[in-house]
Amino acid sequence: MTLSEEQRSKLDRAQEILGYAFQDEGVLLSAITHPSATEGKSVKFSYERLEFLGDSILGAIVASTAFHRFHELDEGGLTRIKVALVSGASLADVAAGLGFADVIVFGSSETGTGKRGLHSALENVYEAVVAALFLDGGLPAAVDFVERTLVPRMSLDMASEPENPKSALQEKLQEDGITPTYKLVETQGPPHDRTFVAQVYAGDQGLARGVGRTKKEAESQAAKTTLARLCEFFGLGGGEEKAAEKAAKAEEKAAEKAAAKAAKAEERARKKSEREAAKKKQD
Repeated sequence: MTLSEEQRSKLDRAQEILGYAFQDEGVLLSAITHPSATEGKSVKFSYERLEFLGDSILGAIVASTAFHRFHELDEGGLTRIKVALVSGASLADVAAGLGFADVIVFGSSETGTGKRGLHSALENVYEAVVAALFLDGGLPAAVDFVERTLVPRMSLDMASEPENPKSALQEKLQEDGITPTYKLVETQGPPHDRTFVAQVYAGDQGLARGVGRTKKEAESQAAKTTLARLCEFFGLGGGEEKAAEKAAKAEEKAAEKAAAKAAKAEERARKKSEREAAKKKQD
């Protein structure tokens, strides 16, 4: 494998950060290569395919850790912990802290743009690195990396944090035995500046679509739209708050009507008293 000076330097730095020497450096090179650097080449040369595999492996590692660590939590609490820990913001933050921004291989099309996709690239590279470690060193290598870099952020407090749209929708639909699934239905724009369109399904029934700069963001938007529709048509996902608000407004209107009625009654009584007083004066 012939490497450029930049690729060689970034590969060495990546392995230094990971504390792991790859037998197959090609898989690590793919994991740290942005799609903008592989235009015209096979998708296997960038992190996209590895990101897909890493997402599943990462989810399984985090889910297993949370399951064995927090015995008192139900499915909902465990789901909230997992979602919070593997969110794009969480992964990008961890990747940035590790110094991944310095090892990503960008293409020339990103030059001068300020690497506008750096946040999503950090998230994607973290997942791709998990997959690369799994492929090169097996599950123990991937688990060691995740436990060292991401799991320390895991806490019981995450179980009570506000849910993101995907987990909130999952809990709502699972009340009726339905598990939502997501499908990428469209990809727009060049590899280095993509927009994704995802749709959420309940079984074979398509619900709503969402658009985002990453696949996860698109899925989150699709879930958010679905929740809003459920709330509007069926009173789910925030119905209690809206009902309380509606009741408060109704109570306020009732009080205003009562006050107006009392004022009118008082005015009638005053006028009647004046008429009686005037009549007595005439008599």
